[in-house]
Amino acid sequence: GKWQRAKYVGVSLVGKTLAIMGFGKVGSEVARRAKGLGMHVIAHDPYAPADKARAIGAELVSFEEAIAKADFISLHMPLTPATSKVFNDESFGKMKTGVRIINVARGGVIDEDALVRALDSGKVAQAALDVFTVEPPAKDSKLVLHENVTVTPHLGASTVEAQEGVAIEIAEAVGGALRGELAATAVNAPMVPAEVLSVLAPYVSLAEKLGRLAVQLVAGESGIKGVKVVYTSARDPDDLDTRLLRAMVTKGIVEPVSSTFVNLVNADYTAKQRGLRIAEERVSHDNAAAEAPLESIQVRLSHVQSKFAGAISDGGDIVVVGRVKYGVPHLTVVGPYEVDVSLEGNLILCRQIDQPGMIGKVGNILGQRNVNVSFMSVGRTSRGKQAIMAIGVDEEPDKKTLEKIGAIPAVEEFVFLEL
Repeated sequence: GKWQRAKYVGVSLVGKTLAIMGFGKVGSEVARRAKGLGMHVIAHDPYAPADKARAIGAELVSFEEAIAKADFISLHMPLTPATSKVFNDESFGKMKTGVRIINVARGGVIDEDALVRALDSGKVAQAALDVFTVEPPAKDSKLVLHENVTVTPHLGASTVEAQEGVAIEIAEAVGGALRGELAATAVNAPMVPAEVLSVLAPYVSLAEKLGRLAVQLVAGESGIKGVKVVYTSARDPDDLDTRLLRAMVTKGIVEPVSSTFVNLVNADYTAKQRGLRIAEERVSHDNAAAEAPLESIQVRLSHVQSKFAGAISDGGDIVVVGRVKYGVPHLTVVGPYEVDVSLEGNLILCRQIDQPGMIGKVGNILGQRNVNVSFMSVGRTSRGKQAIMAIGVDEEPDKKTLEKIGAIPAVEEFVFLEL
């Protein structure tokens, strides 16, 4: 009942920088509205096309740049292993003092204990939360009870119109599926004959892992648009149905950066919705005696920046090639370099000057940190020039281990990839 105007002095949005973390359907709509409020909008999304952001008036930047520049941070990212607790003590420490955070996405993307510490220190001035790691949160939650936190009980879709819209969407989806149209939310895949699946099984795994590998090589601020999949086979084109393989490449590219589950039914629809153009090419392999359905699969991402320059081919695209050996998917080409490594576990790629002792130096660092090496392969363009070392590891090396590898004078760049 009090009239305490001085207590509720706020801050203007005009001229402030808003970082939108996750630039999908909701994030892009928030950007449109923020521009109307006079805000400068930046966004981070490893998947969003740069031209889509530019059309709205937003600038795609890296995760670190987004959180460092923002006055306000609005979260619209899915909860995946890569985004779980991505907002933690380390990331809060990189933000401006007095930043304000809004989370209406998923509770698990924020380390709630770290957010309380950031609020207590003044690093975060205010937080507005509609979602929580555990819902409903505990009654004695320090976060919920904090005087600089505004909370709502997960009301994102709680309007009369939204509930009606969901009902209509379900009815339209069922009707469309019955008419044979692409189903956006189907969880079932069509039956594939057992004899066909048994032959294709290792190639299905190879296709997904090549897609997963390729997307992790893309720099965070560049969106993927063009994907080309090249199948090299001795079979007649009519005897090679690539729908399942194309779906698995899509699955590998989309799932690491999204909460979307991709299968044979919804793969083409998912790619279309994300502006992902997937072209296919079949290259004849002259080997009449070849029994395998495929000699190799190549995944090529065009018009993107790479976090690992060694993966860029002479044509300027990210290129990875694989084949099945002894029933196991193998990586055989990265950019212009030939390698031969099993696509199991995790992978470290190092680009270095080709000189003696490099395998020993890297292996010694991993051994000292108790990281088991399952395989290692080196490919080079010519003697004494540049080489790529591909190292399979059972465990994910910690940050210090990777920094030690990067500190070796002859190592020009490295990247850790989860398979």
